[in-house]
Amino acid sequence: MMREGNKELHHILLLVLGSIIWGAAFVAQSVGAEHVGPLTFLSIRSWLGAFSLIPVIMVMDRRKGKKTASGDPVGVHEKEQSASSGLETKSIPSLHRFKEPLMGGLLCGTLLFVASLLQQAGIAYTTTAKAGFITALYVVFVPVLSLVVGLKSTWKTWVCMVMSVVGLYLLCMTGGSAFGRGDLLILLCAFAFSFQIMSINHFVKKTEGILLAEFEFLVEALLATLLMLFFETVTFKDIIAAAPALLYAGFLSSGVGYTLQIVGQEGVNPSVASLVMSLESVFSALAGWIILGQSMTLREIAGCLIMFAAIVLSQI
Repeated sequence: MMREGNKELHHILLLVLGSIIWGAAFVAQSVGAEHVGPLTFLSIRSWLGAFSLIPVIMVMDRRKGKKTASGDPVGVHEKEQSASSGLETKSIPSLHRFKEPLMGGLLCGTLLFVASLLQQAGIAYTTTAKAGFITALYVVFVPVLSLVVGLKSTWKTWVCMVMSVVGLYLLCMTGGSAFGRGDLLILLCAFAFSFQIMSINHFVKKTEGILLAEFEFLVEALLATLLMLFFETVTFKDIIAAAPALLYAGFLSSGVGYTLQIVGQEGVNPSVASLVMSLESVFSALAGWIILGQSMTLREIAGCLIMFAAIVLSQI
């Protein structure tokens, strides 16, 4: 049986992997934005993310069915549902299984959509460097929200968050420091991501993470598609041109990345999870350097090192 410390480290590594995928997705989003509008991009990537999880859910259900047939005990969620209803597990309607992930998906998917849309709208009025820094302020907002709901953070976590913010400043704030309309939109985006992280932390303990991710993507896809039909013009030629970026953002950034977030947060304090996921900005800078040939200054490299130090310190 996996020790508690090793189990937490396992979940931390899942979040780091998700941050790497999200960081590289900035390159895909930059390329895709040259061909399609933000709502179109968000809509297609969300549908791809939702469809990519269907075979995963089918495989997991098949494995669960084999375990049940062999006499292995059913999962904790099925037990809780059976106990609360007073029925045998086999007699529970399949619809009952989707109640919690559907409720979680409605909230988490809406928050994810709002955060993504605010970010895309804000970038149009500010620099990407400032947008990256302000977005990652969810590192600070999540512990504050955690205190509101009764989840405490240790002094070490707060020190790591201060280090993370300093690192993000060195990494991203390389231009002017004026706070404009775009910055306000990005700040609202950071708040939305904070609530999304807290919502994931709440629902992931009550339902299957993979189903929660599926409903989250479906809600985001439906909202983005509805607004896309009203506010953007879509052509097949533009979609084909943006296909590589859409495939990466859909299958990896959405399907894999956000699923890693949900599974990773199952065993990690939300404050620590937000700190780890803030590495997204570091990996986006590295991806721009490696893939697009964008150089990094000593100031930016120092910011990366400080952020990595914050992650290591949080786990010692």
